[in-house]
Amino acid sequence: MTDEELVVGFALTRLDHPDLDLEEIAALLVRRVGPDRMLDLASRNLAVRGELRGRVFESAVEQVLRIVLTLRDGPEE
Repeated sequence: MTDEELVVGFALTRLDHPDLDLEEIAALLVRRVGPDRMLDLASRNLAVRGELRGRVFESAVEQVLRIVLTLRDGPEE
């Protein structure tokens, strides 16, 4: 799953659930993508952070938020 596909999935999930905050939307998306993609997202988070904080699900949610916010706001300086 590319970052762009992830952002589109995030946007569609947000349209379906406009009252949820960003972390809740990311959690819904991670549940929808299944265990293989969840592990991929968690491993990408591990590569970025250099450590695995929390369980795989929470790490995958954190990575989804990182991708969405980076594409929205631009890379950190």
